[in-house]
Amino acid sequence: MIAAVCSVALQFPSRMVDPAISAAPTDADVLAHGREILRAEGNAILQAAESMGDSFGHAVRLIEGCTGSVVVTGIGKAGLVARKISATLASTGTPSHFLHPAEAMHGDLGTLRRDDVVLALSQSGETEEITRLLPHVKARGIRIIALTGSPQSTLGCAAHVVVPTGAVQEACVLGLAPSTSTSLLLALGDALALVTSGVRQFTHEEFAARHPGGSLGRQLLHVDDVMRPLAQCRTARVADTVRDVFSRPLPARRTGAVMILDEAGGLAGIFTDSDLARLFERRIDAALDEPIGRVMTASPTTIRSGTHLRDAVALIETRRLSELPVIYETGSVAGLLDIVDLVGMLPPETLEILFDPSTAATA
Repeated sequence: MIAAVCSVALQFPSRMVDPAISAAPTDADVLAHGREILRAEGNAILQAAESMGDSFGHAVRLIEGCTGSVVVTGIGKAGLVARKISATLASTGTPSHFLHPAEAMHGDLGTLRRDDVVLALSQSGETEEITRLLPHVKARGIRIIALTGSPQSTLGCAAHVVVPTGAVQEACVLGLAPSTSTSLLLALGDALALVTSGVRQFTHEEFAARHPGGSLGRQLLHVDDVMRPLAQCRTARVADTVRDVFSRPLPARRTGAVMILDEAGGLAGIFTDSDLARLFERRIDAALDEPIGRVMTASPTTIRSGTHLRDAVALIETRRLSELPVIYETGSVAGLLDIVDLVGMLPPETLEILFDPSTAATA
């Protein structure tokens, strides 16, 4: 064991005494070393961008024209990167799946089809599991794109298109752990996926269809997908008294506002729970028996049906609204966006303001 350690020390004498890995590194040493690693990986990506040639465009066209699936493969750290590239391709309009090169030799070759394209990742181009897979891919007439640092390698020679990563120095102190190379592979894979997506004119709507979950998916929805339909909202007529309006049974999903409709079904105004609280605070009890049209907020802020939800969220945040009526192009009321339904899409500090009746706006 001691001999092995000494051997490593002799092979990497300058790196073994790096101050960033000394016995007692200072906070400044740690920060400096972190910056050095980021610069090393970032510079490698910038150099790849400058040296990128026609082969990148050929690879994009091959992926664009693929009528099957882009099958991404790699092993070890490159395999983990391959999984991510495959996921990015699939989510941006290119059917894709990951193929483990070792599992491929034990039955998973059956997932390959002649109209597929294989995107193979190996910095050396000589990874055993990848080179063993290549003859079986070629025998099926499947085209191969290689991301590798060596176009003259076994992988490079077998590929129809080689997108070279070039010779890289790993950012690892020992110069061994895949770091710079994997960052470069990931960046090139992202570039292939995103440029292909752009060539295909992939739309927001298509992206939303692939990302229905989470806050990202919700922002790509339209207001109509999240709003409470008019039938589930509290409504009133201009002549109804405040007391009568608030004595009515509440809908199953309570909202914090009453929308006041005119005779044509358009929105005349809005009256919120905060408005009611202010009447009580100011002891204007007589207003309870007056028409709600006298105390409502006339011509409140609204949003058009069909608007992207992210735009509605931005409007709510900017205007500090708790409720936002949704209006059809004809002027009739479609429904209501309630702040309660948007929790998770707004910053916590905004929610604190909106849930405070003393600071929330009424329209």
